[in-house]
Amino acid sequence: MENSMRKKVERFIDGLQDEIVTALEQLDPDAPKFKRDAWIRASGGRGLSCVFACTPEAGQTSSMLQTKLEKAGVNVSVVHGILPPAAIKEMRADHSSLPYDENTSLPFFAAGISLVVHPRSPFEPTVHANYRYFEITEQATEGEQMGKIVAWWFGGGSDLTPSYLDEEDARHFHKTLKDACQNDELYSAFKKWCDEYFYNPHRQESRGIGGLFFDDLSNEKHSRISEEVKRPREPEEIFVFLSRLGSAFIPSYIPLLQKKRGIHTDHHRRWQLLRRGRYVEFNLVYDRGTKFGLKTPSARIESILMSLPETARWEYMSELGTEPGSEEEKMVRVLKNPPSWV
Repeated sequence: MENSMRKKVERFIDGLQDEIVTALEQLDPDAPKFKRDAWIRASGGRGLSCVFACTPEAGQTSSMLQTKLEKAGVNVSVVHGILPPAAIKEMRADHSSLPYDENTSLPFFAAGISLVVHPRSPFEPTVHANYRYFEITEQATEGEQMGKIVAWWFGGGSDLTPSYLDEEDARHFHKTLKDACQNDELYSAFKKWCDEYFYNPHRQESRGIGGLFFDDLSNEKHSRISEEVKRPREPEEIFVFLSRLGSAFIPSYIPLLQKKRGIHTDHHRRWQLLRRGRYVEFNLVYDRGTKFGLKTPSARIESILMSLPETARWEYMSELGTEPGSEEEKMVRVLKNPPSWV
């Protein structure tokens, strides 16, 4: 694979970030614009964090608190550096082509876009998406710009986390992603993977109503995908596949924020904050990306924790979600038994 894949991924995620931020800003023209924070990684790389926050703690006036979004971030990072032997050993489980001995470190390159949107209304769903490319090379010899590529893969996905269930929203979101897959078998495999990954075992419930999730997608044998399933295997094919999914974010989610919703009460807000607490639990206890980021030297903690909501709530033995027939209990039933939406 030529080094041009790095540039292709960079151009795609930079363009997608701009499209998504623009679409979110156009939803609410009177709201403050996203803060754009460009940064340079001292040990190699760069990024752009685009973050929206509009809360009393941020010094906003009460009139500004009518914004559609409460917290949102759309981040791009393009970083490179050296992987220690321990990290390489862990990655060999899914990438047998990686050379390993306890004294060898290898150069890596990683580029990705990661986003989360927390709307203000309890009736509008939180959404998360992430698309990334990872590459490991041999050490470059004298006169070489970079060493031979020894492993590469793509990963990503998008999932929806509502506080209150709107089945029409769920069907629209899943159908848009399924159409972007252009492969029913892959959609089914990645939908199942999403349901299993975004799961709080200590609560015995999913974080949300799912979507798609995949990792380690390359030309190597994949433990989660049957060899009989026709799927993209060459880097260019997988890049096109990932690009379709990334480009599906706006049509999958923006229409949900354009729907007319009812007026919410303090009861609805309380339930929303409790659900956000479950969101925080998953991100800090189980999410591999968060844990990897927090352990990475020179990590940008602000960007890593951008996914967390501005406000959340934990109640001891809360009765919400347990009342038979309530809208909250209806949501919990779906979280404990994920259905097929399309």
